[in-house]
Amino acid sequence: MQHVVVVGVAWLLAAPVPKEKAREFTCLDLQPQANFQLTEGEGNNLAALPKKQHILGGVKFNIGDGLIQLGSSTLADKPEKVEGIKVGRTCRTIHFLHACHRSAKDDAIIGYYTINYEDKSQETVALVYGKDIADWWYTEGAAEPSRAKVAWNGENDVAKDQGSKIRLYLRTWRNPEPLRKVVSIDFGSTSYTGTSPFCVAITVEK
Repeated sequence: MQHVVVVGVAWLLAAPVPKEKAREFTCLDLQPQANFQLTEGEGNNLAALPKKQHILGGVKFNIGDGLIQLGSSTLADKPEKVEGIKVGRTCRTIHFLHACHRSAKDDAIIGYYTINYEDKSQETVALVYGKDIADWWYTEGAAEPSRAKVAWNGENDVAKDQGSKIRLYLRTWRNPEPLRKVVSIDFGSTSYTGTSPFCVAITVEK
């Protein structure tokens, strides 16, 4: 009778399954540039958004007391651009938690992020309405941005009274220069659209 010898089966069964590498998130501090409180605006605000560090849309974000609100032709008391959000590290991706006040035509560029590298070079991340960002007010069945995803849903009294809810969007940008140190990020509005973007949190990922 022919004998079959099986070698290494026990070792294969006992071999540990490789663990998935933990994601390395660094939450940026937006509070030095924050110009609008989450609780500001009687009955129409982001008071329901949980503070401190939370996983939203699969990304760790640090939610502070304030956000960065940009101006537009309909919100003239806010700046068109806020500069110098500190980063100070290399990263492969940058995650933005944001939305805007008032809707715009699909494909309209309502704002942008400028990524500033240590060597003085820059990259611009355009915010295209309907793709990267959308109105924070929505009704059931409203389309989500095609290049972003809903990271948080909530309510406030004013939106609820009008049959709407509120939400924030996660836009993830892949850095084409992951070995260059990112010094800072600027956040700007193309104010002529009448739509006012705002940013609640930014996280970079190694």
